[in-house]
Amino acid sequence: MIYPDFFQALPGELGPVHFVGIGGSGMSGIARLFLAAGHTVTGSDRSENHNTEALRELGATVHIGHAASNLGDADALVFTGALWPDNPEYLLAVERGIPVLHRSQALAWLINGQRLIAVAGAHGKTTSTGMIITALLELGADPSFVNGGVIQSIGTSAAAGSGELFVIEADESDRSFLLYDKAVALVTNVDADHLDLYGSHEAFDEAFVEFTSTARELVVISSDDAGAVRVTGALREVADAPRIVTFGEDAAADVRIHSIVADGPVAFTVTWQGVDYAARLRVPGVHNALNAAGAFAVLVGLGFDPSDVLAGIELFGGTERRFELHGVVRGVSVYDDYAHHPTEVAAALSAARSVVGSGRLIAIHQPHLYSRTQLMAGDFAKVYEELADATIVLDVYGAREDPVPGVTGALVSERFVDPSRVSYLPDWQAAADHAAEIAREGDIIMTLSCGDVYRIVPQVLDALSE
Repeated sequence: MIYPDFFQALPGELGPVHFVGIGGSGMSGIARLFLAAGHTVTGSDRSENHNTEALRELGATVHIGHAASNLGDADALVFTGALWPDNPEYLLAVERGIPVLHRSQALAWLINGQRLIAVAGAHGKTTSTGMIITALLELGADPSFVNGGVIQSIGTSAAAGSGELFVIEADESDRSFLLYDKAVALVTNVDADHLDLYGSHEAFDEAFVEFTSTARELVVISSDDAGAVRVTGALREVADAPRIVTFGEDAAADVRIHSIVADGPVAFTVTWQGVDYAARLRVPGVHNALNAAGAFAVLVGLGFDPSDVLAGIELFGGTERRFELHGVVRGVSVYDDYAHHPTEVAAALSAARSVVGSGRLIAIHQPHLYSRTQLMAGDFAKVYEELADATIVLDVYGAREDPVPGVTGALVSERFVDPSRVSYLPDWQAAADHAAEIAREGDIIMTLSCGDVYRIVPQVLDALSE
């Protein structure tokens, strides 16, 4: 992978911009905003997807496959952390001496002084960001935004609005969330991850203290998550710290949720400044009640009416790859979810359990990153064994990492106490066939990973049909 230089000065002006990996959910959103701002946009990716097709329709030139000639006459190249240093387009850009920008730097250039709401946290960022955007649109604020996933009710992950607010999902995985000049910071949780970069839990906490302390107007942060509580304590010691609003189930939370009913779409009560407000979401899971509480805290903290805010949040129907239903065959529902950390997996499976009724949960787990698999194999096994009725483990999706000898999906399956509850099947067709074979009417089959496991879904649906 290429490590970005976050200390380089951003260019004053940009003309044509080239995106390497333009089909990704984050990159395609930023490319959309550059197109909306009048820039010529080109890009490349290794395969076609709906993002590449949509960008072509908007006027971008998209190449499939990577070649130096794709760079054309671009004034700048934008890349993701998954880019390898031998990429020919990257090498030519370096040779030409044009700006080579991490996607977060390109986004910071676009924001350029607008009133920014930045959403960070190890889990829940995409959903919380989507809830804020959905509510702001309903409130008539017309924000600009870039989210990590397509908001289903809107049909896009990014758009340029006419209002003063700009909403983004800020990524902690590579420290890029520290780049943004923000008015409001929302922290969903501080559950340590990416320790291959940060080195320790303490360094992870310190990054979130730095992220929150630079918010100009408001910090909204969880009262329930232990890491977030540590960060809040440290933030209160910072001179000239911004205003803090906490949210969660904790009795001392400024925005407190309680009376939660998680049987199907989750319902709950929000207490804010001594007044109770009833809410019922369109998405399941206690974790989504917490995500909604954070979004609510941001918007009432900005001065919007609480009842109107909740009405807007209740319109949120989910984002792609977050408990997304792909089909029902023989009475078996097949879902996909982006969960790739034990905490996220637990939340996704708990949400599925709330809607499956008397059916069973069959999980297909694709480990993401060799480092995370090596560090958390036992944690994954524990969560799956507790919350899924059967688990199928695929091999590791390495993403930006080189393979590590001995680190495969078997590390997870071998940590199950009851081996009859798990199957390690690195062959995708064998995995799809096995899931279909053991499934019965009323069950849910769910794929879980932020890798490319969603690509197995058609195989699962075909296997169920056959």
